[in-house]
Amino acid sequence: MKRLRILTWHVHGNYLYSLSHLPHDFVIPVLPDNRPGYSDLGDKLAWGDNIRMVAAGQICRETFDVIIYQSRQSYETDSLQLLTLAQRRLPAVYIEHNPPEPHPTDTPHFFHHRNGVLVHVTQYNALMWDAGTMPVAVIAHGVPETPNVLYSGELARGIVVINNLASRGRRVGADIYEWARASMPLELIGMGSENMKGGCGEVDNMRVPEYICRYRFFFTPIRYASLGLSLVEAMMAGMPVVGIAATELPYVIQNGVNGYVDHRPSALLDVCNKLLKDPGLARQWGQAARRTAQERFGMERYVDDWQQLLYNLVGVHNHV
Repeated sequence: MKRLRILTWHVHGNYLYSLSHLPHDFVIPVLPDNRPGYSDLGDKLAWGDNIRMVAAGQICRETFDVIIYQSRQSYETDSLQLLTLAQRRLPAVYIEHNPPEPHPTDTPHFFHHRNGVLVHVTQYNALMWDAGTMPVAVIAHGVPETPNVLYSGELARGIVVINNLASRGRRVGADIYEWARASMPLELIGMGSENMKGGCGEVDNMRVPEYICRYRFFFTPIRYASLGLSLVEAMMAGMPVVGIAATELPYVIQNGVNGYVDHRPSALLDVCNKLLKDPGLARQWGQAARRTAQERFGMERYVDDWQQLLYNLVGVHNHV
């Protein structure tokens, strides 16, 4: 099979890391000021040699087979400044990482490309966005297993992993986190987490699974956001998940099997206290969570899904 040359942007580091497991060559544009979407790769993730950084102003000199957009800014504005007309006409993918805003059902998606496909990371997101006439595909997350990292749960506390929770407010459950933390042992990691009680600061990407697997359970207070990669990483390490039954999570968590989800915070508190008192039950749910993650979010499935989509896209539109 042809090895493709793909342009994309450094928007979500962990997601880009998973995407770079595809057997293709990736180019990301960078700028000296490391602004969002144009930062260098850094050393927080174990990047392979198939991903290369190119000065944004030189992207127009590169040859690509596919363009993968991951932000509205890069698609609507930056592409006009960085790409040639021929490059903008190449087969294109837009990866939509989030559910729609401001309205959950009546928000039209802005991606319109005659040689493109809109890719959602969850079935829920695909259901809620109004894609119009654009072809739509769903490719669920793929998360590499972290070698030699497995759940121990020796810390009788829950862990929350959300970046900038304090400034993002009710949508990602800042109020629920504060309420829950006042009622049970609960800690928070992520960018800006030190701005909230129980915040332990940011943990390097590659160390997150090792850090969180010591906690008794993974807690998610999120009302409205996509399925987080950190949650999948927790499941992959064998952690049980407890959280608000919103968006994609009820499709992933089966109550009393691999975790517990509910619309009632009080019911979640009861379950968390049960897990704190019963490490054996937490381990049992965590083992089931690991099996779910391996079946649903393994890298082999993820790579196969992307391979099929990309080759179909290039095969259909390679006359452009």
